[in-house]
Amino acid sequence: MTSKRQILEKQKAYLWPNHLLYYAEPLPLDHGQGVYVWDVENNKYLDFFGGILTTSVGHNHPKVTARVQAQTAKLIHSSTLYPHENQVDLAEKLAALTPGKLQTSYFTNSGTEADETAVLLATAYTGSGEIIALRYGYSGRSFLSMSLTGHSSWRIGGTHVPGIKHALNPYCYRCPLKMTHPQCDTACAEDVEEVIKTTTSGRVAALLAEPIQGVGGFIVPPPEYFKIVTDIIHRYGGLFICDEVQTGFGRTGDKWFGIEQWGVEPDIMTMAKGIANGFPLANTITTAEIAEGMVGKGLTISTFGGNPVSTAASLATIEVLEEEGSPQHVAKVGHYLRAGLEKLLEKYPVVGDVRGMGLMQGVEMVKDRASKEPATEAVNQLFEETRSRGLLIGKGGLYGNVLRISPPLTVTKDHVDEALEILDLSIAQVQETV
Repeated sequence: MTSKRQILEKQKAYLWPNHLLYYAEPLPLDHGQGVYVWDVENNKYLDFFGGILTTSVGHNHPKVTARVQAQTAKLIHSSTLYPHENQVDLAEKLAALTPGKLQTSYFTNSGTEADETAVLLATAYTGSGEIIALRYGYSGRSFLSMSLTGHSSWRIGGTHVPGIKHALNPYCYRCPLKMTHPQCDTACAEDVEEVIKTTTSGRVAALLAEPIQGVGGFIVPPPEYFKIVTDIIHRYGGLFICDEVQTGFGRTGDKWFGIEQWGVEPDIMTMAKGIANGFPLANTITTAEIAEGMVGKGLTISTFGGNPVSTAASLATIEVLEEEGSPQHVAKVGHYLRAGLEKLLEKYPVVGDVRGMGLMQGVEMVKDRASKEPATEAVNQLFEETRSRGLLIGKGGLYGNVLRISPPLTVTKDHVDEALEILDLSIAQVQETV
């Protein structure tokens, strides 16, 4: 077997140097089982980041593996030029799970592609080329999706597609208006109308937003936020594109999709990551009426979109979620995780805020609670501490100071206890240096 040293040497020699790698000494993984992974030196880790919220039913789940193996023995590739049983069955299942009149799907390979497809559809349907996105939002790594993204650090080379405007985001912990909810009357939501009136032609194609901002640091909006902004965007001729790439498939608890927490029905919804437990697959789903907006506007295909293997994995993943990691299970275990994190908030001043829903919990680290100065270096130190104790977590936020805790949706309270114990010991070490 290739050694850790050999892997890291080849990484340095043959992969682009801008690859973002966690840890002072990058961690080559070898295999996984359930909620655990092992590196090439056979060190065991509890995975509480899930491949960036992707391994929704854990690593190497036997039901998913068996379905994939059976499909690879029959047909691996066909492209969107040919109908396939797995693809149409998955589309039917997603129509049943998604809210409102969402019914018709277009499969691609990644969240980036799904968002691009959604924007393309919105512009074709409305005839407008202007899109509203949110600050702190993240939409992917293509030229268009980086333009939609509201983080300077993720916009390589001054990326900018004309027609995209960014409104204030509902970041209550760091309110851009220096106000407090609910006394603010959700003024950040009203900013969407101000942006439309002052920076666009007055008629827009869409608002694209995440129900909970993922890369932004698991930012949760006030409960009335999306009802307000959806009404605004509709009044100005646009559609609401809901980016469920990170919040989908029960991640937020109780509901299958994050936007359902706010009682809002999107016009277009995108999803990826947890849809197929690690196999490359994404979907853009909309109503039958809106989908007709693409007819006669030009040709499009996806060579790998909705391929038989990934759709087989997705169908099996959804079945496992229904049996072992339902939205109700996620809510129950998520409440337990949240209670444990809030105890850490009470215990350690370096923890400035705990937020999130279900098994999507963020912990914002600060040098001082009064000033809320980001403790970015503390997070980097914490990563080394948690790794040494056998726990993998994620991070995000504009300042890189937010822990992103998002385990597979099949985790138990025992797994949560294990993670909380490691976090407690690790934060205690970090607190001494802040």
